[in-house]
Amino acid sequence: MNAASNSSSKFRRTALQVADAQQLILPRVPRAAVETVNLIEAQGRILAEKVIAPHPYPHFRRSGMDGFALRSEDTKGASSEEMVWLEVVDEIPCGSLPSVVLKPGMVARIMTGAKVPDEADAVVMLEMTETRESGGTFIGLKREIEAGKNVTPVGQELAQGELILDHGRAISAGEISVLATFGIANVQVAVKPRVAIFSTGSELLRVDEPLQDGKIRNSNTYTLAAQVRAAGAEPFMLEAIEDDLVLAKGRVEQALAEYDFVITTGGVSVGDFDIMADLVREDGVELLFNKIAMRPGSVTTAAVKNGKLLFALSGNPGACFVGFELFVRPAIQTMMGSVTPYLTSFEAILGSDYNKVNNFTRFVRGRTEIQEGKVYVYPAALDESSVMITIKDSDCLIVIPPTTNGVTAGESVQVLKLSGTPA
Repeated sequence: MNAASNSSSKFRRTALQVADAQQLILPRVPRAAVETVNLIEAQGRILAEKVIAPHPYPHFRRSGMDGFALRSEDTKGASSEEMVWLEVVDEIPCGSLPSVVLKPGMVARIMTGAKVPDEADAVVMLEMTETRESGGTFIGLKREIEAGKNVTPVGQELAQGELILDHGRAISAGEISVLATFGIANVQVAVKPRVAIFSTGSELLRVDEPLQDGKIRNSNTYTLAAQVRAAGAEPFMLEAIEDDLVLAKGRVEQALAEYDFVITTGGVSVGDFDIMADLVREDGVELLFNKIAMRPGSVTTAAVKNGKLLFALSGNPGACFVGFELFVRPAIQTMMGSVTPYLTSFEAILGSDYNKVNNFTRFVRGRTEIQEGKVYVYPAALDESSVMITIKDSDCLIVIPPTTNGVTAGESVQVLKLSGTPA
């Protein structure tokens, strides 16, 4: 089929702004099922429940340092000229409980994190005391100690019944630390979406095949699999599809039946062999968009069939990479219930001139640097759609609005932080 000659109204190729295209996708994303996993397996997952503190933290008054637990009223009048002497009657290691009731004039030796006796209301640092032995062990103080000194109160960090973590939050080391502290050994998380990945084109070689003149290795599927995994989903790299519309249709329909999302790369232009451009015009396919006012990746396409999302990304490595980050990643994150599905945006200073003239907004691969407390971003030297080598050196996308003059170093630009890879 000649895609260029097809006059179907479904393929008008009206260019949408990135934000408008993103908003067309998210309402079509179903929510993932929920499963319970052990805390040790929860890293990188999206929390599917609110977690409420089952007890206050800390749940007992604890010492903030090594020293002596005492009654602050016993230190009244202490000075360099007239020291106050108090008797040591107990020793409380961390994890042990007080064994002696502190009466007036008594103190307990205590370690950091140990339970403060009920009768004590302060802890004095070991270094602030003098010690003498005279029918027992006594400590001397040269200053008064105020109530509450070096004592961590019950519930200082969280009270019982307070929200620990809200649903939709990504679980990393900090969240795991908090959950473990409250004895929450299992958590409910969104099931990882299963994502099928195809490359299309008769020019593709397997990664392990020797080079052939006029052909390239199928690297995009590996890139996409890594991006899918970084987004929190499970990638499934399927065999590349040759330039055959009937074969492509059957393979994609089968994948849509078996997986939560389908991503293809290549074949989304309007040339004679751009089979994905033809496929999204088939009956029963709801085309969301087939052109974005962006570079690279203006041919990025999204469609829905039988309630499943199909993303057809450019075959150019740079454009494929950017298209995933802007459109597929938010869909995966949304399916898992993330409250922050989009790449984090911030302002930075452009570190070098960017001279390309743009009719569309450009999402330029770049790197960030901190200089004298300010964030600078530097565009990659090679940033064409077909260039893949600079992907490895980029930690951000620099947003360059349409311009007829380029952007000068020193100007403020919007930057999107590229997602990292969960362990």
